[in-house]
Formats: sequence, C-alpha cells, structure tokens
Amino acid sequence: MSIRITFIEPSGAERQVEAEPGKSLMETAVANSVAGIIAECGGNCACGTCRVFVARSLWPQTGAPVEPETSMLEFLDEANPELRLSCQIEVTGACDGLVVRVSPEQR
Repeated sequence: MSIRITFIEPSGAERQVEAEPGKSLMETAVANSVAGIIAECGGNCACGTCRVFVARSLWPQTGAPVEPETSMLEFLDEANPELRLSCQIEVTGACDGLVVRVSPEQR
C-alpha cells in the first residue's frame, strides 16, 4: 500500500514522501530528511522537537491528541489549536494524502 504524505517545511517547500504503515509521522519525516523535524528524543514524546500543524478537519485521519501528547503540548510555548507531535501520529491508510506543516519553532 502506497501512502503519500506532504510535509510543508519551515521554508515553505513542499516534500511529498512515501510513508510506511505503522511508522510515526516523525519516523517518516526523519527517514526522508524533512527539514525542521529534529526529533531529539527519538519519538518518546519527551522533547517537542517534532512539532507539526495538522488541520483539525484532518484529525479523523490522524486521531486527536491523547496523553501523553496533550500534556507535552500544554508545556510548549507555541499556542496553536492545530499543533501536534508527529511522533504521536501513526501512519495508517487513512493518512494517504495528508498534508502537515512543520513548525518553524523546533528548538
């Protein structure tokens, strides 16, 4: 199954990549050298350096944030209701065609 995801990098460049089901968006971004995804903790929901914006209308495809992601999002300074941690979004067939914007605030 081919799942295509588009990452909009902080520069505005669009990167369409193939994603593997069962992997996270963060793992997909790192494997494809998507700019702006630092992923310091390796996907353990402990650093917040894999932030992306996902339109709420797309949350049925990605799932809404749950613990521990919601706690980490509250801790971050970046207040945006569409902010997500890409390490907490699992790639599924429903993600085909998903477009996410990488946060320029990764530090």
